[in-house]
Amino acid sequence: MNARVNPLRIVPRVVIVGEGMLELARHGERWDMGYGGDTLNTAIHLARAGNDVAYLTALGRDPLSRHLHDSWAAEGIDTSLICEHPTRQPGLYAIATDANGERSFAYWRDSSAARELFTLADAGLWRRATDGVALFCFSLISLAILPESGRRSLFMLANMVKDGGGKVAFDGNYRARLWESADEARTWRDIAIGEADIGLPTLEDEIELGGRDSGPATANEVAARWQALGCGEVVVKLGRDGVRLPDGTVQPPPALITPVDTSGAGDAFNAGYLAARLDGTSIAEAARAGQALAAWTIMRPGAIPPRDS
Repeated sequence: MNARVNPLRIVPRVVIVGEGMLELARHGERWDMGYGGDTLNTAIHLARAGNDVAYLTALGRDPLSRHLHDSWAAEGIDTSLICEHPTRQPGLYAIATDANGERSFAYWRDSSAARELFTLADAGLWRRATDGVALFCFSLISLAILPESGRRSLFMLANMVKDGGGKVAFDGNYRARLWESADEARTWRDIAIGEADIGLPTLEDEIELGGRDSGPATANEVAARWQALGCGEVVVKLGRDGVRLPDGTVQPPPALITPVDTSGAGDAFNAGYLAARLDGTSIAEAARAGQALAAWTIMRPGAIPPRDS
């Protein structure tokens, strides 16, 4: 999807933290290699929209890491915050979709370089990751792959951005297999919510993480919980039902479509929404921009479809 960039626009600085991985996608009997990852998908969409986006992560010194680094740079991402691990390599995941476009995943990421990000970073990199940053973004998956010390360091960076006048966005993207327990994931999610100015939870994730007996079961309850923990601007993603806006209204999708591949839909929504908010667009209009980008994405195979018209 090609973005029309206003040459007079003041381009805000965005830093996104997470893990970009190698992707094996099944097409019939063939497996094709690409790349993806929740925050990486958002970063690429934001860069395509003309934003100054840096991705904070770690890769290895191997040829596949170099390929990822160069590919992300070609998408317009600032790769100066990518640390280099001397021995580790990127994570890998395989994705398959059913007849309805719904996806299933298998992961190999336990010893990925990104898990050691904050053992590689120094004070100079931290300054570059926070100075003049308008928006700092991460997800629950970003936290899941890090040790506790890394999670604390990530929150420190978030606070440095807020101290400098920037905002923090958090997506509560839950993958149960990345956590020792749901209790652990809930604890870190709630800490992250308290650090965030913009919250982008998905109702399905919140139900799975909290359960109907111990956590929120409706979009209104999700929003109330996140706001009570300190996150003021909460947009709850409802899948086919649209999104719940901070004022309580539910904005349906612009059209009901049959997806080709739902991979990356929420990540694309995040990018469209955040790009519009960075431009000063209203919350409702920003949500429409997010929905449009998500719709474009799910009508094409892959989490990050190639740009087209």
